[in-house]
Amino acid sequence: MDKKRLIREKYFLKRKKFFFEIKQSYFKPLINIIKKKNTKRKKNISLYYPSNFEVNILKILDINFFKNFNFSLPIIKKKQEMQFCRWKKGDILQINKFGIPEPKILKKINPEVILVPLLAFDKNKNRIGYGRGYYDKFLNTYLKKHKKLLTVGIAFSFQKHHNLPVDKRDFKLDYILTEKGIIL
Repeated sequence: MDKKRLIREKYFLKRKKFFFEIKQSYFKPLINIIKKKNTKRKKNISLYYPSNFEVNILKILDINFFKNFNFSLPIIKKKQEMQFCRWKKGDILQINKFGIPEPKILKKINPEVILVPLLAFDKNKNRIGYGRGYYDKFLNTYLKKHKKLLTVGIAFSFQKHHNLPVDKRDFKLDYILTEKGIIL
C-alpha cells in the first residue's frame, strides 16, 4: 500500500503543477465511442464534480451532442458506499464530508457511461484514485447486476505511470481519455 500512497502523492503534485483548462475538443474521442456503441434510447452519463485540479469534466454539459443525455453525480453514502443521483447544470448542490459538491435532491440513476476521475493510470487502463476505494467498490458491485456499462477514466496525459500496482479489488477501465486522445 505504501507504493500506491507514493504514486498518489507524486501525481497529485504533478496535476497541481501542470493543470490546464481543456477545450471542448477534448471530448471528441468520447463522442465517437458513444456513437459506436449507440443505442436508440437516452444515455445516462455519470460525471464527477471536479476538484483538486481534476480535468474539468463539466465542460461536457455545453456540447450539443450531449444535450439530450441524462447526467448524474456521485453521492457518498455510509459504509464507504457511493451511488449516482440525477443532476442538471444549475441544480442545487451540497458539500459532502470530503468538500466535494454532490446533488441535494437524491433521485438515483443507473449509469450506462461513467466518467471516472483518477490520479494516475497506466497503459493497461488501471487507475489509482484517492485511496478510499469508492469507485472500485461501486464498479465491481454494479457490474454484477448491470452488464452494460462503459467506464472511461478522465485524465491529463502527464498522469500516465509506467505500471501501476493493482490488486483484486482494483477496477480496470474500458478506456482512458486524455487531451491527446483515447487509450483503448
